Amino acid sequence: MWEERYSGTGDYLFGTAPAAVLTENPWLADGAKTALCVADGEGRNGCWLAGQGLSVTTFDPAPTAVARARALAAERGVRLDAHVSDWEGWDWSGRYDLVVGIFIQFAEPEFRRRQFADLRRALAPGGRLLLHGYRPPQVELGTGGPPDPAHMYDEALLRAAFTGLQIERLASYERDVQEGRGHSGRSALIDLIARA
Repeated sequence: MWEERYSGTGDYLFGTAPAAVLTENPWLADGAKTALCVADGEGRNGCWLAGQGLSVTTFDPAPTAVARARALAAERGVRLDAHVSDWEGWDWSGRYDLVVGIFIQFAEPEFRRRQFADLRRALAPGGRLLLHGYRPPQVELGTGGPPDPAHMYDEALLRAAFTGLQIERLASYERDVQEGRGHSGRSALIDLIARA
């Protein structure tokens, strides 16, 4: 599915600018040397973190997206260790100072439990997790994301899923998002930043 979406366009589906949650919370990278960006698509977020001086590893299942991520890194003069992999094919034994999941709500609730467990496992001691995504009202807004509210996050779900991590930010809000053709318009968003 993702390869079809990315290969069906000649440009960056979600644009090349990082998600605002990164630029608005630059302290995320404080003290971090390594980062993992999961399902990072065309690399806009991984490249931004690499530009902040982190050693960044990314993966995405779509070869076209990963090729664009590598091209974006070259254009920006940053190093990005970008891999073609689906979620279950990724080697989750690595540990990172920062683990980033931005708009990764393709997972149904049963798979999401494993997804969240993998994200926790990838955190180095003292490492930070960033999850940024949509809340259930996004379905009615229709400006991006899956059409099923069961795929969305809310604060109670994230608190329960990441018990034991120190929550540094948990915020629900609405804003206008302009991230390529993939995310465009008023959006119901949620951020979780938590520390191991």
